[in-house]
Order: sequence, then structure tokens, then C-alpha cells
Amino acid sequence: MKIVRVAIAGAGEEGFAAYKMLKEMKEVAIAGIADIDPMAPGITAARQEGIFVTDNIINLLMLPHLDVIIDAVGSANVHNIIQRNKNAITAVMEARAADLIISILLKKKEELLEIKSVKSQLSAILDSVQEAIEVADINGNIKFVNPAFSRITGIAEEERINQNIFEASPDGALATVLKTGKLVFGHRTKVGGSNAEVVSNAAPIIVDGVMDGGVVVFQHFTDVMNLMDELQKSTSIIENLTDKLGQVTTSKYTFDNILGSSMELKSCVDLAERSARSNSTVLLLGESGTGKELFAHAIHSSSMRREYPFIKVNCAAIPETLLESEFFGYEKGAFTGAVKSKIGKFELAHGGTIFLDEIGDMNLILQGKVLRVLQEMEFERVGGTQTTKVDVRVIAATNRNLRELIRLGKFREDLFYRLNVVEITVPPLRIRKEDLPVLLDNLIVKLNRKLGKKVKWVDREAQEVLSGYDWPGNIRELENIIERVMVTMDEEVITKKNLGMHTNQFKITHERDVDLVPIDQMEEIMIKKAVAKYGSTVEGKRHASQVLNISLATLYNKLKRYTPENTNN
Repeated sequence: MKIVRVAIAGAGEEGFAAYKMLKEMKEVAIAGIADIDPMAPGITAARQEGIFVTDNIINLLMLPHLDVIIDAVGSANVHNIIQRNKNAITAVMEARAADLIISILLKKKEELLEIKSVKSQLSAILDSVQEAIEVADINGNIKFVNPAFSRITGIAEEERINQNIFEASPDGALATVLKTGKLVFGHRTKVGGSNAEVVSNAAPIIVDGVMDGGVVVFQHFTDVMNLMDELQKSTSIIENLTDKLGQVTTSKYTFDNILGSSMELKSCVDLAERSARSNSTVLLLGESGTGKELFAHAIHSSSMRREYPFIKVNCAAIPETLLESEFFGYEKGAFTGAVKSKIGKFELAHGGTIFLDEIGDMNLILQGKVLRVLQEMEFERVGGTQTTKVDVRVIAATNRNLRELIRLGKFREDLFYRLNVVEITVPPLRIRKEDLPVLLDNLIVKLNRKLGKKVKWVDREAQEVLSGYDWPGNIRELENIIERVMVTMDEEVITKKNLGMHTNQFKITHERDVDLVPIDQMEEIMIKKAVAKYGSTVEGKRHASQVLNISLATLYNKLKRYTPENTNN
């Protein structure tokens, strides 16, 4: 296996990210890295691992046998230095060597397009070209060969002219282009009537918008074929690197970003921290807006995989027809529009974590394929036959009742149990309202920075109003309301009046005095109100029991007492 030697110009954030990615690829050897900052993260890492480092990009470019230079600086000055000083056979990521070959061929084609009298003008232009050139008309009759053709093939001009290409060399590039009307690039063959092995590029000749014939250009030496092989391999590696570098992300949050001291939240965080120390699959449950994605980021950040990618897939946001290709990638030509291969999310997450958000919205067919990945840690790209093995840790999340979906036949039971190794239910805001003050303080700091405000705090009466609301949208709703209030206020303290001016989600006034009623009557009122608000489904009653701070079994017992007609729900 050919090892591609790569040098990196720039050791900052982008360069360091490229460095880490390349270190994991067995086909790549990092020859060196350069940056003017001796404390840049890429410089520090490379120095510790014994890789050549320098603050002078010229020294980097002088390293022997470089195949690829990755320009991670992004400045025109550095790019010009690289271009001026790099080895002639060294490729730069932004300008692939293969493009040069294609542009030369297209340029020659454009010259041919301007020629009306092919025979007279073509001979004058092409006789001095070192590559062999052969021209045939639309019927395949050979009309022209240049002197290089005879030198390379050993076939005299008078022997070749007036032969038919479909008889003389039916499998060659010129015959192919006449049959298809399409460009042929890098075609390996032996010239008919000769033992000369060549690499050919062919193109149609178009005159006044009509195909009038074809031309083939070829050269005869083994080094060209070997060079094309290496260029194609290097181009493929560069394309994959570019694709990966553009898509790979890492986690943005840690457990320090999960704010609150309520018992419900502490229990949840404790379980998440313990799960982070393993590779077990985690299933995050909870209502929309509770912060399930925050937990997923934090688990990855605290795991042994934190130096590797964290890839998020929102199963609800991707059309069902694209889910499979997003998950597993696809090969070139797998479907209309697949002009090149694409890496899927599971492959991007290799070594790290994949976060499957809204897993309950995934269709049953894809569920089966995801189950196979979880069981075997392997898959095939769409339109491909080669099996790809991966090492990923899966974290899934949903706000839907998966057990109910299983009962309805909309979610695979075997996938549920494969995902539900560690189940973490993120508590809704309404059952941990004691966390509101710290959440508000953090929100004010963040929104001050975002909005350019100088708000200091939320006063006591305003906090009472916020505490009296049930927050069906949870923390996401809290963030939206506070931002809406802060956008138009000029004061430094959020008051009850500010809330009243900008929100209608809750009543601002609180009744200070209420009629006294018996405890059991008040209990009945509260239970009926909770069930009416959250519904009489199992999930609704579970929410009601959490808000009332009683167990689900206790709620059922009291419902039998107060609403006997609903005991079968």
C-alpha cells in the first residue's frame, strides 16, 4: 500500500483538526507541520509525537518526497509561497493535479472547435506535438495521425490513414468517443495493430453544434500509467479528507454546562456521568426542550472518545428518502445526482459518538439497518457492495413514548432494547423549578452578550410569576421568553411589569386570598385539573403525577376514588 506523505501549513484550529484526522489514517504519514506560533496546538502535539515542526514554511516545503500539502492558513501570501516553492509533483489540496490534465485536454478541444477545415489546419498545429494524435470522422474513418503516432506505435502514417477505427482499434478511446459522444479520460489499451500500451484521452469534435468526428491523444510509457494511478489515489484521499474535514464536528458542552441543583437533575446527571465512563449505548428520554442534546454532548465530552468526532443526526429533520444515504453514505452513481461518493454519518463518527436525535421518527426499514450497525458495527454504503466496519458509541434521544410506538407497530422492539442499555429521563422544568434562579442568571449573562444589554437580574415578584408557570416548552421556552423580554427593555432589572408587557403564556396576577376548602376537596380539584391539562393517556398521567409530586400508582388510586368512570383509562 502506497503511503501518502502529507505536510500541513498552519497549526491552529483548522490545522490541528486536520493533523488529528490524518494521524488516524494508516494510508497517510505526516511529514511535518509549520506555524509561526510555537505554542499552536498542532505544533505542540506534533513535537510530542516526534514529528518535524518548524516556524518557517520554506523548511516545510523542503521536506523530501511530499505528495500533498494541506494549506490550513488560508492566506493568499502563504498560498503563493507554497506554489512557488513546492516540488513539482507535490499536490496542493486546493488545486488537484488531475484538474490540470483535464484543463489541458479541454483547451485542446476548444482549439479544435474553432477549426472548420480539419485536415489542413489540424496537420499544421499538431505535427509538432510530442503526444500521439489520431483523428477520425463521424463514421470512424481515420483522417489524420501525427508523426508522434508513428513513433510511438510503429505504424506508418500511410498504413493508418483511411483505415476504419472500429476495425483497427475497436476497444480504444477513439472508437469509444465516436460511439458515445462523451469524453474519455485515462483509458488504458493497446493500439490496434501494435504492441504499444498507451494511456489515452479522447474527445468528440463538434462543428457548428454537431459532432463531426473524434480525436484521441495518447502517450506510450509505463511511468505515465503509474503516475496516473498515484494521482487518482491521491485525489481520492484528498477528496475524502476535504469531505471529512468539512463535516466532522466535536461536542460543544460538558456537564458543567448543565445547570441546577434539584434532586431530579442531580440524579439524572449522576447517571449520565457514570454512563460516560463506558461505551454503552445511552437512550435519552424527555419532553421537547429539556436539554437532551446538552446531555449527549456532555456524555461524549467526558468519555474516552472525546478527542474523536461527535456527529449529530436529527432523524426528524431529514426526509425519509434521504435518511439511509445520510446515515451510511453512498457510492458514485448509486442514484440520479450521485456524481461522487459521499461519506455517511456513521463513517464520519468512526472512533467517536453518533447522536441520533428524535430516534422515534425513524422509519421501520431504516430501523432494521441501524440495528445491524449496532449489532455488527458494519454497513454498506447505498449502491455499494463493500462492507465498512466502524467503531462508534451511540446516544439516542426522543420525546416520544417508544413503548407506545412499539405497541402500535411503529418502532422495532429489538432496536428499542438495543438502544435502551442506559436509560436517562431528563426531567422537565416544571418539576425542578428550584433551578430557575441559576438558569435565569446564566441566561441573562448569555443574552447580555448576544443583545448588547446590561440586565443584572430578575426581581422577586417576576421570579414568583415565572415559578407559577408550568413551562410546557421547558428550558427552550424559558430562553425564548427571557430573550423576548430583554430585546425591547432598557431597564437593568426584569420586573413583573416587563413580563406582562411581552408574554401571554401565563397570568401575571396571583390571587393572594382563596376560599378555604377541605383538603380532600382541594386534592380532588388538583387531580382533575392535572389530568385535564396533560390528558388521560398513560404518558399524560405520568406527567400529571410528576407535577403533583406523587407516584403514578397513587394517582391511579386517587382517580378511582374521585373519577370512577375513568378507572379503565
